[in-house]
Amino acid sequence: MGAVAPRPNEPADETERIVELEEEVDQLKQAVVSHAVVDQAIGMIVALGRLSPDQGWTVLKDVSQHTNIKLRRVAELILIWGREGEMPPEIRVELEEALERHGPTQIPGSAKG
Repeated sequence: MGAVAPRPNEPADETERIVELEEEVDQLKQAVVSHAVVDQAIGMIVALGRLSPDQGWTVLKDVSQHTNIKLRRVAELILIWGREGEMPPEIRVELEEALERHGPTQIPGSAKG
């Protein structure tokens, strides 16, 4: 009977491993979606502020830190603003301030040489 005992555990171990892998896949899917949301928001910030992608990332992080709202949620709110034109006032104020802090000192093409 000692040799038979491990067999009933094998399917349980396999089932447990399948559950773990399914959870990992779900986490990876969420990470991909989150990454896409953040990247899209950075793209909007880059276009809005005429910034480099690195500056856009910095602006997004600053808004998140100064409003104490998770970065992904700030990114979602920026995307909603892009679609619907509405943004919570605290996000708008902080976004404007962050763009001033990290944006170009003058708008490209505005300088007359």
